[in-house]
Amino acid sequence: MTPSKLRRQIAYEAACLMYRRQESEYYRAKQKAARRLCRGWVKPADLPSNAEIRDEIQSLARLYEGSQRTDRLQDMRLEALRLMRLLRPFRPRLIGSVLTGHIRAGSDIDMHVFSDSTEAVTHVLDGLGAVYDVERKRVRKHGEERVFTHIHVQDRFPCELTVYPAARAHYVFKSSVTGKAMERASIAELERMLELEYPRLPLEEAVSALENRVDRFQVYEALLLPLENVHEDRRHHPEGDALYHSLQVYDLACSALPYDEELLLAALLHDVGKAIDPRDHVAAGLAALDGFITPRTAWFIEHHMLGQGLLDGTIGVRARRRLQQSGDLEELQLLCQCDRDGRQAGVEAPDLEEALSYLRDLSRTFG
Repeated sequence: MTPSKLRRQIAYEAACLMYRRQESEYYRAKQKAARRLCRGWVKPADLPSNAEIRDEIQSLARLYEGSQRTDRLQDMRLEALRLMRLLRPFRPRLIGSVLTGHIRAGSDIDMHVFSDSTEAVTHVLDGLGAVYDVERKRVRKHGEERVFTHIHVQDRFPCELTVYPAARAHYVFKSSVTGKAMERASIAELERMLELEYPRLPLEEAVSALENRVDRFQVYEALLLPLENVHEDRRHHPEGDALYHSLQVYDLACSALPYDEELLLAALLHDVGKAIDPRDHVAAGLAALDGFITPRTAWFIEHHMLGQGLLDGTIGVRARRRLQQSGDLEELQLLCQCDRDGRQAGVEAPDLEEALSYLRDLSRTFG
């Protein structure tokens, strides 16, 4: 095997590892790829550069994601501009794949912000109603240990803000991919880039539309949290409150069909109406969710009570026939069985944040 061919093969194998999210760092990916292909020592000259691996990742993204990737890149850049404007006091700089165009499924928006107080940044995020968590990561490099502060913002696209001291706003950071000065863009630079890249796009209208957009996952959370105070007849619901029941139903459905987002949402949201109008919780729930779920998810919620009768054999012939005409009858029966089984006292269930985070990731990955 010639060195050039080996180098290309290692680059491709490392790219596959990173594209599938089995590795997140270039160094570890190329080392693992080299071990798989050579099962021994590899000369440093045969190891590909980070840039070569990144190019292979982009080839995989174009192959598997097609035009969706291009549309997503535009949406992510607009979302980045919206957030940067909101964080203007901290001199935000867009970096990474959203700026360079090297995104793939699951990519996030990466930014640097500059402030001597992390709390000042999170205070702004709190005012926006953003969902986020703060991570302080200890990194040891060249014998020196440093602590990096990251703020992970959960929204339509995940965003990672790395907080640096205000004095480093003009510091030239080095790219781990190219080894050269890191590409980054200020608000004004990103606006100019968008005008050049998308000349037919009405930029201000597009950003305004994002500002007025409601995050559907925040709507789900707002509707689900009151279920913690809904307690039903212990004879039928020994598990306790309706939120715990909903999380059990979701968990069972997730074990059976982990990639069917519409069904999983129905499993999680099927009882939200009980905190609004217990007399007709199905209609109340569907009214509250109108515009935030697909017709298929709405169909599951609408028919989950009727589906119980189908499992029991107690519904009429016409109702049975109508259900059987649906292509989702099997999934409805699964949902109804999960609804029955999700009534166990003391069993483990994911918490609400974990469930919504999984569904948000599923939505980003599969659109």
